[in-house]
Amino acid sequence: MQDAEDEQLVKALRRAAEHLTDNRSIRDLETTVDKLMHAAVATIPGVVGGGISRTEENTVRSTHATDDHIFELDQLQSELGQGPCITAADDPPLAGVVTANDLAGADASRWPAFAPRCVEAGFRSLMSVQLSLQGRRRSALNLYGHDPDIFDASAELTGGLFGIQAATLLHGAEHASYLGQALESRDKIGQAKGILMERFTVDDDEAFQMLVGSSQDTNIKLVDVAHWLVEEARERRGNGGPRSDRR
Repeated sequence: MQDAEDEQLVKALRRAAEHLTDNRSIRDLETTVDKLMHAAVATIPGVVGGGISRTEENTVRSTHATDDHIFELDQLQSELGQGPCITAADDPPLAGVVTANDLAGADASRWPAFAPRCVEAGFRSLMSVQLSLQGRRRSALNLYGHDPDIFDASAELTGGLFGIQAATLLHGAEHASYLGQALESRDKIGQAKGILMERFTVDDDEAFQMLVGSSQDTNIKLVDVAHWLVEEARERRGNGGPRSDRR
């Protein structure tokens, strides 16, 4: 029986992975994570909704909630400073999975401010899976159920596997974002150097030193100085001004 359940789990995860990667790219991250969330909800028995909580500097932001009730409960954990998603993100067990199988019973005392509010909203079970791989940003995948005792060992394993997928996506997206910002900054600085080289008949190194000097004198970041110079040159051209200061 267990072998059949394991086979079903593998098939479900494979279908989810194929669906997620079909004609997708890193640019479709938000849509991909949203689909991953819905796949987790559809795969784990008893789960009726879910969301992702991302914490940074004691602030929790809820994203990809499957409905407004889930969003409100994720945000409530932020406001109260307690709940399974806070525990999973900030102080997770070794496996990274925090399970509450009866918030109206045995698990109520673990989160005394949050548990009754969650039960009042119609949810007695909640599983949160740590997503963070490293760094200041800590995240959790949260899965909610109306009934108690829906999260057995198989459900925890499945939730953990979906958590690994979500963590990898978010980590990759953050890395891609930083890389994109770095490339954009490099391009801006390159454009600014070209403008200075044309205006003042200087070489590449001299143009860069001019940017560095302006950054130090004004206490403005180098990339922001470059951005200002590029925009200023664009406005000149738009107003019919000269392309350079040379006569």
